[in-house]
Amino acid sequence: MEGSGVLNLGQTYQTMDGFGTSEAFQRAVTMQKLPETEQRKFLDLLFSMDKGAGMSILRNGLGSSPDMSDDHMVSIQPKNPGGPNAEPKYVWDGKDNGQLWVTKEAAAYGVRTFYANAWSAPGYMKTNGNDANGGSLCGVSGATCSSGDWRQAFANYLVQYVKYYAAENITITHLGFLNEPELTTSYASMRSSGTQAADFIKVLRPTLDKNNLADLKITCCDAEGWSDMNGMLGQMRAVESMVGVVTGHSYTSQPTSPLSTKLKTWQTEAADNNGAWTSSWSGGGGAGEGMTLANNIYTAIVSANVSAYLYWIGGQDRSSNTNSKLIRVVNKAVEPSKRLWAMANWSRFVRPGAVRVGASGGGVRTSAFLNLDNTVAVQVINSGSERSITINISGGNFTAASAAAWVTDNTRDCSQITASVDTTGKVSGSVPSKSMVTFVLRPASLAADVQTETPLNSPLGQR
Repeated sequence: MEGSGVLNLGQTYQTMDGFGTSEAFQRAVTMQKLPETEQRKFLDLLFSMDKGAGMSILRNGLGSSPDMSDDHMVSIQPKNPGGPNAEPKYVWDGKDNGQLWVTKEAAAYGVRTFYANAWSAPGYMKTNGNDANGGSLCGVSGATCSSGDWRQAFANYLVQYVKYYAAENITITHLGFLNEPELTTSYASMRSSGTQAADFIKVLRPTLDKNNLADLKITCCDAEGWSDMNGMLGQMRAVESMVGVVTGHSYTSQPTSPLSTKLKTWQTEAADNNGAWTSSWSGGGGAGEGMTLANNIYTAIVSANVSAYLYWIGGQDRSSNTNSKLIRVVNKAVEPSKRLWAMANWSRFVRPGAVRVGASGGGVRTSAFLNLDNTVAVQVINSGSERSITINISGGNFTAASAAAWVTDNTRDCSQITASVDTTGKVSGSVPSKSMVTFVLRPASLAADVQTETPLNSPLGQR
């Protein structure tokens, strides 16, 4: 079967910030305990541009718990200093629940976007006196505590976390203070409405600015479902200018349409937390299959206009047989899933700063992006039989002089395949049945740089 797709470089949409994952809740601790060869394989799989997914965003859990029992994320101020106006008693262990290690490693691979996200404030700052089991931040509307208003103390707490990372030569670029605020859970959790979130943002933004952190973007609110985030936004219009990115998860509702905001939006947590572990790419449409994730990412980007897509956990060595992670550990050896390679077909080739452009036709799901290095990345997801495809380019001065392609399917993991360019700049290639293929098109000025494995737009400092 043959098909023809058209790219319109003059039709532009959102600017991409990247793709990523997390090692929160001590997952980083478990991975750091692996033998050095498996540690490196794990890190390569997440961050390498030629051996793995080339992730460009890392989401860290900003701890609130008094200790590290079970998988709790310990706080930088485990004990109440004596009230909201008392002198803080911060503690930095130089590890941050294992996350400082993976953050520094990610930076060495070229990652520059680091998202620090608090699931909760410490318990003594909340109405229920516990960092778990819900409760609200003392001082926001409807949350009065005998101990006083803790909003400023919590803002200072978040700033101190950012400063600790700065002292380690890591710049936190995005800062969140809520995670799934609709939920009351047995682990770190804090309830909040949009109005209550706005109450805190009015304190947090000026606190960041006073601490020379004007470039640090506030994110809000990592709602459990995409539609839930829309509900919160309606109560946050007065502080929308203080927010940098609107964030939501994919659990109770997927990102299938844009949120009601002019701000950038990120899908910051998706996973199949219930299905039994599978390493399959396409075997029947299961929630944990690689092709299912590839399609979900496509919908989030093309239909909901997200600028970033993050999977829940990158890797872990804990007793769990679900698809909550991209990489599992079996007998101290790391084992990637096809979900990781689905991420790779996006993250390796759609680099931070890429602009989504018009893409249509071909009888397959097609998206396209103009990268900052002037390469064009085209993603093609084919759920049917094998298809030969021709890519035509319009709407700009771009003429393809060379092309390369990478495929992921049941037998291949982001493996290079043949693509060709004719004298008019049309790109041709094959898209196997039930596969995802990414084509990378280069103009004449870059044609000599065609790579055999790594795409041209690798980050500086790549291992």
